[in-house]
Amino acid sequence: MRQIGRYRLDEVHGSGAFATVWRGFDTELEIPVAVKVLAENWSHHADVRERFLAEARLLRRIASDRVVRVYDVGTHDDQPYFVMDFVAGGTLDDVADGSLDPADALALAEQSARAVAELHAAGVVHRDVKPSNLLVDRVAGGPGRVLVADLGSAKRLAEASGITVTTGTPSYMAPEQALGRTIDERCDVYSLGVVTYVLLTGQLPFDVSDPVSLVTRTAAHRPDRIAAPRHLPAPVDQTSVDDLLVRSMALDPEARPRTAEAFADALAHVSAGGRTGSASRGWSARVVVAIAAALFTASAVASFVLVR
Repeated sequence: MRQIGRYRLDEVHGSGAFATVWRGFDTELEIPVAVKVLAENWSHHADVRERFLAEARLLRRIASDRVVRVYDVGTHDDQPYFVMDFVAGGTLDDVADGSLDPADALALAEQSARAVAELHAAGVVHRDVKPSNLLVDRVAGGPGRVLVADLGSAKRLAEASGITVTTGTPSYMAPEQALGRTIDERCDVYSLGVVTYVLLTGQLPFDVSDPVSLVTRTAAHRPDRIAAPRHLPAPVDQTSVDDLLVRSMALDPEARPRTAEAFADALAHVSAGGRTGSASRGWSARVVVAIAAALFTASAVASFVLVR
C-alpha cells in the first residue's frame, strides 16, 4: 500500500505515457478518490509539469456534474498529483465491443456529447475524445451517466486558432487535427461520431493503422453503414443514424454538426424517430412559432427587435 499525504493509494486504475491514475481513499473524508500522479521520469520537465497542472486547473474550473471534478492538488517526492472524484463504473472502453444494446449505445453516445458540450460551453476543446476518456457513473435501471475526463490534451478555444501541436489518438482524431491545422469544437464532434460508431458496432469506422491514411483520406472515404443485424430499436431510423454518423465524420469540418450540443440534439432527434434533414426544418418551424407568439404578445408595440 502506498500513501500520498492523507490519500491511500489502493491500486492502479489506469496509466499512460505521462501519468498514472490510482484508485485511492481519502482517510480524512473517508471517501473513495482517484489520484492522478505525474510519472517520475516526466516530473522534471517544466513544460510537461505545467500541462499536467493546467489539466487540474481546467477540471476544477468547469463546474458540471458531467465533468470529473478536481478538489485537491499537491506534490509528493517532487511528483505533482491531483485528486478527483472516483467514478466506479469504469469507462466506455469497457463496453465498446459491440455487445451494447443499441438503445443503450445511442443513449451513452448522446450523454457523451452532452458531457463534451459542457467543455465547449466553458470555452475548451478536448482534442482527445475517446471511450477510455469517458467515464460511466452507473445508475440503476439505465445505461449510466457519462462524465468526461482527461483534459491533458485540452485547449482553450481562444487559443486554438492557427497552427497547433498535433495531439490525440489517431483512431479518433479529426483530419484537420492530425494535420496541425486550426481546430474548433468540430474536431471533438468528429471524435464523438467515431465513439458513437464504435459503441454501436464494436469496430472503428476507418482503418488508421497506417497514420498516413488519416491525412490522405478523401471525401469518397466514408464509414461503412451500420450492419442491418444491429436492429436499431423502434422508432429509430437506421438510415438517419447512418447519415448523421457520415456527417459527423465528414472530412470537411463545415459539413459536421457545429458543436457537441448540436450533435447530441441530432442523436436525440434520430433516436426518437426523426430523420436527418428534418431536424433543421423542425427547428425552423419552432422559431417561426416563437416569433409569431412574440408578435402577438407585443402587438401594441410599434417596433421590436428579433434576436436569433
